Amino acid sequence: MINISVVVPIFNHWHLVPYLLKGVGEQELASNQFELILVDNGSDSIPTDLELPGWCTLIECLTPGSYAARNAGIAVARGQLLAFTDADCVPTPEWLSSAWRYWSDTQGRSLVAGGVSIEPADWNAMSVCEMYDVALGLPQQRYVRNGYAVTANLFIPRLVFEEIGFFDAKRFSGGDADFCRRATASGWSLGYCEAARVRHPARQKLEELCTKQRRVVGGQLRSGPLRRRLKYGVALMLPPARAWVMALRSKRLLLGQRLQVCGVVAYLKLVGLVEMLRLLLGGMPERR
Repeated sequence: MINISVVVPIFNHWHLVPYLLKGVGEQELASNQFELILVDNGSDSIPTDLELPGWCTLIECLTPGSYAARNAGIAVARGQLLAFTDADCVPTPEWLSSAWRYWSDTQGRSLVAGGVSIEPADWNAMSVCEMYDVALGLPQQRYVRNGYAVTANLFIPRLVFEEIGFFDAKRFSGGDADFCRRATASGWSLGYCEAARVRHPARQKLEELCTKQRRVVGGQLRSGPLRRRLKYGVALMLPPARAWVMALRSKRLLLGQRLQVCGVVAYLKLVGLVEMLRLLLGGMPERR
C-alpha cells in the first residue's frame, strides 16, 4: 500500500503524455509514495520510444470509454487515495501533497476535488474558442457546491470504491458527477482543495467544443435516473441564460471577448439540440 495512485485514461492523446509525465515527476510528494497508472483505451497507436519512469505503469483497457478505462486502473491501483486526471492536464508540483494533507485532515472521509486552471496558448492572441474555455471551462469549485466534481482533478479514497462500486463503465460522459452523487448519498463528503491544482489547456478549435458538447448531451440523456434525464432534456431546450450571465461576468476577459463567448454559447446550444434529436432517433452517443 502506498499513499496515492494516479489513474489517467488515454485515447489517442499520447503526444501529450510527456508533459503529463514531467508534471507528475516534479511533485513535492516523494516518488516512493505515489504511482502513475496510464490506461490506454484502444488508441490507434502507442509510441514505441516513450520512456516510462519506475513509478509509472502502462495497462490496456479495450472497453470503449474513459470511465471503463479508469475502472481498469482502479483494479490494479495500490494507493490509499486514488487521483484522477486527464492526459491533457499538467499538475502543479504541490498537486499530490496538497490533496494528501487535505484528505488526511478529514480523517479520510472525504472525496477531494482539486482546482482546474484553464490556460490559453497565448493570452494576447486567444481564439474565440479559447475565450469560451477561459470564461466557462471546468469551474470545479462551483461544481463542488452543486455536489459533484470532474475527473480532470478528483481524489477518491479507496474505501469509497469498496463501499459503492466503481464508475459506471457504460457512460461516455458524466460518470464523475454520477459517482460523486452516489458517494455523498452514502455518507461521504466532497471537499474542494484549491492548492491541489492542475493546468488544462483551453480548447482552440470550435470542433473540439462541439465534440465535448455532443459527448455531454449523450452522457446526460443516455444514463442515470429517468427524472434527471428528462430534467436535462427540458433544460436543453431553454435559452442558455445562465451561461450568458457567467460569460458576461468573467473577470478574465475584456467586454468584447465576453460578447464573443456569448455567441459561442448560443452556437453550442444549437449543437446540443441537434445532438439530442439525433440520439432520440436512435443514434449512438459520442465517446471521448
